[in-house]
Amino acid sequence: MRLSPVLASLANVFKIPLSKSTITPTTGTRSFSTTNALLKRKGNAPRGDRRVTLIRYFLWHPLTPRPLRFSRTRFLRHWTIHRAWQLFQAQQRRAHQLELQRQWQAMQGACEELRVGAGDGGKLFRKSMNKKGIFRDLFPIEYGRMQTEAPSREGWNHEWKRMEKK
Repeated sequence: MRLSPVLASLANVFKIPLSKSTITPTTGTRSFSTTNALLKRKGNAPRGDRRVTLIRYFLWHPLTPRPLRFSRTRFLRHWTIHRAWQLFQAQQRRAHQLELQRQWQAMQGACEELRVGAGDGGKLFRKSMNKKGIFRDLFPIEYGRMQTEAPSREGWNHEWKRMEKK
């Protein structure tokens, strides 16, 4: 039995050996299935990939809404509204980015003016950029009180005094 040239070339590409046993159909007592008989029984079946099972479950679950099916005009309307929303959001992002850039450049300009234009040789600039003493005992000041959603019930304790270090 000869294979078609297409099948022969595919077998050659995918490195499938073409022996007599693969070409000629088998007859006799050999089973059609290649699965072991013990595996066919209930409970012994090989389990598939869990991710594929979950994807199938959520895709075909009865509570999963069916995909939208639109006519041409309705699809075009939907696409136009969606595209307009995307453009609007991009415009907002661009405006926000430009505002942040403007603020950063204003701060850079102020720092540069402080460095060269204050007339004190940059002393005020160096003093403002000094980060010494911001963290006391290497602990940020924001963590001095536990972060909560609401203010405390007692309010501010005006009698509190800092403990003296010994």
